[in-house]
Amino acid sequence: MLFDGKAIQVELDKNNVVKVTFDIKEGSANVIGALMINDFEKMVEAVENCNEKKGVIFRSNKEHFIFGADITEFLGNFAHPKEQVKEWIFPINKLLNRIEDLDVPTVTLINGFALGGGFETCLMTDYRLAAKGAKVGLPETKLGIMPGWGGSVRLPRLCGADHAIEWITSGKQWKAEDAFKIHAVDAVVDPAKLDELGDAFMQRCIEGKMDWKSRKEEKKAPLTLSKVEQTMTFMTSKGFVAGMAGPNYPAPVTAIEVMEKSANMTRDEALAVECEAFATLATSDVAENLIQVFLGDQYLKKVSKKATKGSEKIKKAAVLGAGIMGGGIAYQSASTGTPILMKDINDDALMLGLNEAKKLLNKQLERKKITADQMGQVLNSIDPTLHYEDFAGTQVIVEAIVENKDIKKKVLPELESKVPAGTVIASNTSTINISDLATSLKRPEDFCGMHFFNPVHRMPLVEVIRGEKTSDEAVAKTVQYALQMKKTPIVVNDCPGFLVNRVLFPYFNGFARLLEDGVDYKRIDKVMEKFGWPMGPAYLMDVVGIDTGVHAAQIMADAFPDRMKMPNKTVAEYLFEAKRYGQKNGVGFYSYAPDRKGKPKKSVDASVEEFISKGKQREVQVSDEEIVERMMLPMIFECARCLEENIVGTPQEVDMGLILGLGFPPFRAGALKYADSIGLKKLEELSAKYIELGQMYAITDGMKSMAAESKTYYQGKK
Repeated sequence: MLFDGKAIQVELDKNNVVKVTFDIKEGSANVIGALMINDFEKMVEAVENCNEKKGVIFRSNKEHFIFGADITEFLGNFAHPKEQVKEWIFPINKLLNRIEDLDVPTVTLINGFALGGGFETCLMTDYRLAAKGAKVGLPETKLGIMPGWGGSVRLPRLCGADHAIEWITSGKQWKAEDAFKIHAVDAVVDPAKLDELGDAFMQRCIEGKMDWKSRKEEKKAPLTLSKVEQTMTFMTSKGFVAGMAGPNYPAPVTAIEVMEKSANMTRDEALAVECEAFATLATSDVAENLIQVFLGDQYLKKVSKKATKGSEKIKKAAVLGAGIMGGGIAYQSASTGTPILMKDINDDALMLGLNEAKKLLNKQLERKKITADQMGQVLNSIDPTLHYEDFAGTQVIVEAIVENKDIKKKVLPELESKVPAGTVIASNTSTINISDLATSLKRPEDFCGMHFFNPVHRMPLVEVIRGEKTSDEAVAKTVQYALQMKKTPIVVNDCPGFLVNRVLFPYFNGFARLLEDGVDYKRIDKVMEKFGWPMGPAYLMDVVGIDTGVHAAQIMADAFPDRMKMPNKTVAEYLFEAKRYGQKNGVGFYSYAPDRKGKPKKSVDASVEEFISKGKQREVQVSDEEIVERMMLPMIFECARCLEENIVGTPQEVDMGLILGLGFPPFRAGALKYADSIGLKKLEELSAKYIELGQMYAITDGMKSMAAESKTYYQGKK
């Protein structure tokens, strides 16, 4: 053994080939953190000092090669000044260079995942063999950063600038076969024979049958593109990527600029350019926030894993109500592998739900995402029925009938009487109190809420609502079912509106007060879209449905009259009375007509001004900054209340609920992380500035205490 570290081991085999094995002995997976980095320099020295070596093979003893960086460790490094980040990252590049510069052939054997720094480690060698089923990629731009260990330098020299731009800016994971097509790997082999074929490949190199020396030089030289080709490649891609990413996500365009700037440089010169850009991005607020979103997603997975510990797989489910929502739930369940019954009161209603599922499947078929056989399998997994007797054997039943408390209270006891104890009944409601609905049931411990967001197949979040008497077992089964449907569940304690809608309606009320003050709704939309929301509040209300919004707003006003009951009749209520329901009937704040693809296209409708004027109370001059403050403060304060009232347990759950359920701008990382960026003392000042507009602008006692103690919701630079 040449070196036996805690994360890396080095030995010389009988053929004088050095085998470097990545294997964190006390971990279940290989990740790049302090442990592996500390071993890396010792590994390089061991390889360099072995005079007998004829070649070097890099491999992994884990199920996967290297997942990438341990981002929790790296986040601490990114909190340092830019120059300190450069001092941390560049020595690692020098170690990779020393492997690349060895005077013997080098080969990496990729099994499982090799992502981020894990894949950049693969790129340092002359050749790469990947097992079938392996996946590689450079996902850094999704975290607001870019490759920092030579990914933007080596990949374009191996595969061409076009392919490197696509891989790096998309941040996607790629199958081994895709990597082979662009020469990112040199062969795709049977996983069981990866080591054997790796040895054979190395022997070919040693025998001079592979030109490994020219491969080394290729990676160290400038790109082989003429000036005209460079101009066309980089200018075109920058324009396209900038349009896709938007101004709030600079990493993808920065990565292209690095490749462009270093195209005519040698490897070492190019690495210096990459290091500078990496450090700039890594120390930005955007990177800090996108990394926090990634960590929040990982946290939710851990919480779900804990909640479902010991829970069995849901083998059969049912949905009661075959409308658009019921059909969407049935589609999502069946398409992700859980057979589902769909019940309604007549054949016409069932056909509506089945047609919704067919419509979604046909879109998948048209895009060649599925085959006709797969479509048939999914449809066969949806069993329509008119009879409760068919519910035998179901473990979870989602009630998805009309959003009306009185009707639900009549239907739920009937459903409960038809199924045995232990069968979970989950009401798909967006605002109605679960504990109140449970008063109509004999087994409230088997009852909870399961709030899907519309459209079901696209929206990743599911709120699992725990009522006062809901059992842990019922929650576990419901979370398990949500996970099987490839959704992200967040367990929420019961209250009107739960988490997402409870914090959404103060935001809408902020919008309503701006309209009262004569601020143009189109301007508000533009300002909030610039802030980062995928659509402004007027457009969002049209998409949700004005009728749905007015109904839900009344429920929220009754529940929280001190801050959610509006002093005057709102513009939304005037639109509702005029039957302007938004996209669903073509007129709301905007008007809608189908485009060439049949999707509703928004256009300004002058006739809406009649209703805007009815809701107007006064004329107030408001800056764009004040529009943002008046929209966001009620949401931030309500999020704080949800946390303080233990509706959810952590800031991460609050913020991830907003990102996944409402499309809150990920680069701002959620309302409470955004509150940290403003500063709680500043929020206290803003609360005093706007409190005359109503109690929705009242800062919470908890926030006041945190401000007095200079506390934040998250640890970070702020």
